[in-house]
Amino acid sequence: MALILSIETGTDICSVALAKDGELIALRESDEGRDHARKVAVFVDELLRETDIQPDDLDAIAVGKGPGSYTGLRIGVSFAKGLCYALQIPLVAVGSLDALVEVAREDYEAGIIDVDEYDWAQARFCPMVDARRMEVYAQVFDSNGVALTEVSAEVVTEESFSEMRCDEAHRFVIFGNGAKKCTDVLQDAVLVNVAPSARGIVRLADKLFNEGKTEDIAYFEPFYLKDFVVIPSKKKLL
Repeated sequence: MALILSIETGTDICSVALAKDGELIALRESDEGRDHARKVAVFVDELLRETDIQPDDLDAIAVGKGPGSYTGLRIGVSFAKGLCYALQIPLVAVGSLDALVEVAREDYEAGIIDVDEYDWAQARFCPMVDARRMEVYAQVFDSNGVALTEVSAEVVTEESFSEMRCDEAHRFVIFGNGAKKCTDVLQDAVLVNVAPSARGIVRLADKLFNEGKTEDIAYFEPFYLKDFVVIPSKKKLL
């Protein structure tokens, strides 16, 4: 029986979930701007108080490892590692795109997403995390959450994901905070409203924990996919 705290801060959404044996117990999240450094600690404290769970009761900390916002990922991973060090418990890292697919699957199971059952079972899912302008971090999965492609930083054009989109037997479903801006270019894609959330980490983290697939806390780093680039200010310093 595993009690795991999950953290996802790789986008504008700051999200923290508490789960037992892969079942969600409590959730806190906010999309009110990038104040993750303050909110993540507040949310963790609120969840533990709400559920009357002590930090020492936790078996592991799980975190969305990216790709996503450089700053957001640093905040979430640093906080998760700090908890692991303090509590002497393992760290579990879950791909943020994998977690997005889990949110979509859960929403469909709950009847929140209205897509024909056959289309859904045969669909190709493409979670997209915004990487600014027309670029997204993306990966294609089948309806069981099995990855069909590698994670990529994709500048979206009419040719993007063409091999997946040209197969008439499989609807191409896009979602995530980078998907909406792509609808004018990928006109044959089906857009569904699915947002990043720590609840998407829950089942995946429980499986990884039970399989003993944890991270080396000292050396683990987020999966940025791209190097962080500092753009010098054009303002002249006096």
